[in-house]
Amino acid sequence: MAFGILMFQADFAIAPAELARAVEERGFESLFFPEHTHIPASRLTPWSARGDPLPAFYSHTHDLFVALTAAAMATTRLKLASGICLLVERDPIVTAKAAASLDYLSGGRLIFGVGGGWNREEMENHGTDFSTRWKLLRERVEAVKAIWTQEEASYHGQFVDFERIWSWPKPVQRPHPPVLVAGNGPR
Repeated sequence: MAFGILMFQADFAIAPAELARAVEERGFESLFFPEHTHIPASRLTPWSARGDPLPAFYSHTHDLFVALTAAAMATTRLKLASGICLLVERDPIVTAKAAASLDYLSGGRLIFGVGGGWNREEMENHGTDFSTRWKLLRERVEAVKAIWTQEEASYHGQFVDFERIWSWPKPVQRPHPPVLVAGNGPR
């Protein structure tokens, strides 16, 4: 059985590279970093059903792919994971490039965890409709996988639509890095 560590890589916590070295030295298989591009100051969407206050680390996270790259450059075996990438708040072409670059530069150690998210205002700031986020997530994952696996990728869906593009590097892992879907809710 393999074990991994998840930590919010906040600017006031241990640095991603230092944490990654410590996790690898202790024999763990993977290191997961979550992401939030920002936290809306309105705080209309409750963080928990109990009404607990949102911990400060949510609004202090480093950029996901920058932090994972720092971890990759400090280690040699540790798998590097997004836990989770809020793909509903990201451009799929830019994200495909960032994730493929990380997989390529790390020698094939990326685990691509994605999810639909919980913070309605955060999504709306990115132009995402909370009610259709899961359909959008599916299409963005399919588009990212097309970019990773096709020499000349295109995608045509309800929410994501682009004609033939070239995008390198391709991930080291074939056919692509593992894609994990996570969620915490009634569905």
